[in-house]
Amino acid sequence: MVWKVAFLFLCILGAPRAWGQGPPYQIDDPVPIDYGHYEAYIFGNADGTPVEMDSTGPAFEFNWGAVPRIQLHAIVPLGSIVPSNNPAYLPSGTGPSEFGLTDMETGIKWAWIKESKHFPQVGTFTMFELPTGSFSRGLGVGHVWYKVPLWLQKNIGPWTLDGGAGETIVPQTQYRNFPYGGFLVKREIIHNKLELGAEVFSHGAEGKAMPQIQGSTMIDVGGYYHFKNPDHQFLFAYGHSAAGLTENYAYLGLYWTWGKDRQKK
Repeated sequence: MVWKVAFLFLCILGAPRAWGQGPPYQIDDPVPIDYGHYEAYIFGNADGTPVEMDSTGPAFEFNWGAVPRIQLHAIVPLGSIVPSNNPAYLPSGTGPSEFGLTDMETGIKWAWIKESKHFPQVGTFTMFELPTGSFSRGLGVGHVWYKVPLWLQKNIGPWTLDGGAGETIVPQTQYRNFPYGGFLVKREIIHNKLELGAEVFSHGAEGKAMPQIQGSTMIDVGGYYHFKNPDHQFLFAYGHSAAGLTENYAYLGLYWTWGKDRQKK
């Protein structure tokens, strides 16, 4: 992997792909939402290579702080595939464009170790991708597949650092297991209004059936804009490959959170 950090801010009109991590970034964190609280997202995203452009949207994400230090997670996505129809990219780069329900995602985020003065928070966010999308139309994998990462977070003054790595396990012909990971830096720019961040995200080759037929290292920038009610936010990100296969990533979303504090046991 190539590790770089770039602090850039781009205004975009773009739209996590199926592999994506924490909104609006591809890297996640080990911090579940508070016990007894809820989160909801409406979002769209796009991830494209010379082989194919895959987009998701509209998609709906829901997270629940079910018990202390554990978050339950689900995404119901609609999406599209748009092959390049270039014979050089057989078999995944030719064929008709399709739109419909793609594979649904469920998951459990579990904070193992709480952050301390000298040690980061550590946790996992295991995800189970359910075969709800049509395999014959290229909208789904056709089997349950998994993402198994380990994430860390450390807050240093106004800065937040996230990083980690994991493995995607895909038990299907023309697909392959592949590693992914990276590093994210975030900072509040305008108090209670605007946060910006930049990340380096890398993944391995994902198989002949995927547009990511080779590995890629991407630099993404994005952030959060807080509306008058700070529990409502606008999320955005855009990124491009810096090494490996040419790849673009973009995300737009709206976020809500609500809930009452409950006594932790």
